[in-house]
Amino acid sequence: MGKPLFYEILEKPATSGIIGICCAIWFYIQKKNIGYSHVGLSYETAMEGHHWRIITSAFSHISVIHLVFNMSALWSLGVLEQLGHMGLGVAYYLHYTLVLVILSGILVLGMYHLLIQKFKLEYFRRVTAVGYSCVVFGWMTILSMKQPSSKLELFGFLSLPISFAPFESLIFTSIIVPQASFLGHLSGIIVGYAIAWGLIHGMNNFWALSMLGWVVLVFIFSLKKSNTYDFDFLEIESVTDPSLPSVRFLSAGNGRTLQMNALPTGDVEIV
Repeated sequence: MGKPLFYEILEKPATSGIIGICCAIWFYIQKKNIGYSHVGLSYETAMEGHHWRIITSAFSHISVIHLVFNMSALWSLGVLEQLGHMGLGVAYYLHYTLVLVILSGILVLGMYHLLIQKFKLEYFRRVTAVGYSCVVFGWMTILSMKQPSSKLELFGFLSLPISFAPFESLIFTSIIVPQASFLGHLSGIIVGYAIAWGLIHGMNNFWALSMLGWVVLVFIFSLKKSNTYDFDFLEIESVTDPSLPSVRFLSAGNGRTLQMNALPTGDVEIV
């Protein structure tokens, strides 16, 4: 008989928290009847400045089967939090989860860009990716390199050797769920190998918090700039030269503002 669920949650605090967040977002999406096009990531929306979708797409699920598959795999991968003696552990897990979310999203946009611009496959302009699969596949890859003797448990009864799990799951989901994002899953695997091989390394609390701060800033500014959400305390307006935007934080009390000029920017391109 295994450990009580309560003790397993205490042993996997970060995993448990992420599962709780994804489930809460899924419940909210269902309750508000929000479609994947409103939260998912596509090349077209990214080019329109909806960079916030890199975050929302990762934590959103539309289908309950998709949610259960990703969360059951993530729960099994939570063993990474208990491998502090191998240089992993809770801090490592949180640091590189942030890296996986951001880089896999950017990488999949880069793949779309290549397919659209180089190979003229306009179909990928509107393909929308949604779900935590990119991070799940990334952690599968990392665990397969760090502890190849591990098993990946799915749905509580299906067990896969972790050494083959990334590509087994890639094929399995492509067959069972034809609309699953092959490129999204592949991007997670690629970033996972880059982390496992040490090509991406050096994350600590300072760099993780710095990266998180920039992510929050870009998230808020892209929400504002794309007119998705109106932040009353923030204005983005042009100055004498339209190519030089200024950012002003408005004070509700005395009307004073803090103005910051930025360098000129052109059309956004993901390459």
